[in-house]
Amino acid sequence: MGEREQGTPWRRQAGNAWVELQGLIDGLLAPMERALVEQVREVGARAVLDVGCGTGGTTVALAREVGDDGAALGVDVSEPMIAAARERAARERSRARFVVADAQRHDFAAAERGAAGDAAAERGAAGAGGDFDAVVSRFGVMFFDDPHAAFANLRRAGREGAALRCVVWRTAEENPFMTTAERAVRHLLPQLPERPPEGPGQFAFGDPDRVRAHLAGTGWEQVELRRLDLTCAMPAAELTRYLTHLGPVGLALAEVDDERLRARVAETARAAFAPYERGDEVRFTAACWMLAADAR
Repeated sequence: MGEREQGTPWRRQAGNAWVELQGLIDGLLAPMERALVEQVREVGARAVLDVGCGTGGTTVALAREVGDDGAALGVDVSEPMIAAARERAARERSRARFVVADAQRHDFAAAERGAAGDAAAERGAAGAGGDFDAVVSRFGVMFFDDPHAAFANLRRAGREGAALRCVVWRTAEENPFMTTAERAVRHLLPQLPERPPEGPGQFAFGDPDRVRAHLAGTGWEQVELRRLDLTCAMPAAELTRYLTHLGPVGLALAEVDDERLRARVAETARAAFAPYERGDEVRFTAACWMLAADAR
């Protein structure tokens, strides 16, 4: 995630909200995690870099997949989320490692050499000297302020033949669930920002031609965008907490002191999700791309 445009909210309120709701988010985005683990298994990667790792769920799952002889490193700009990721790894006795950094600009090779005291780094398993053989991301790469520079930097982190595999959202029109709350309450919260049409942001990689242009000349070749339609679910009892803490509505509500307005926003947004409720679950289809490329 690029710091200039997106780093500040992720470092503060947005990052704290993801930490607070990490269990809910892990369950909601489990299909994307499984898809990335399957990709790592398919390419036979042993040293994996997880970009925009958040609270570390995918990184820990990747560490389990590569086993004791492999390694997984998660990177994110959010200090609260990386702190939570490290706590998760310790709790689960995972060998996953984490670093607070902007993946667009971070010198992974130099940083890993500096961590040579770590046993995994000494063996080169954690990516020292551009030795990652897979670079993955679950919804992390859409936030770069300079995607071309970011993918070139990620290419430098990988070895020859490394695989790039990223799950990204398709367009907002294909993902109405993700904009339901803000559409429902915009009349109550006129300060809600408009979604930037070309990013950086959640739907910045919706246009496959733009994505290919971002990667052109970065050292990643054979670029493919494979349609990925995944069924996601959460307990209906968690819906209000989800929509009042996350996304543009959650960010806006953090600045609202009027309790009556907060309650009205929550009630109005909650009602708008009725088409997605199935008994005690909320279900929707996530329209994504699996961005796949290989290092030159």
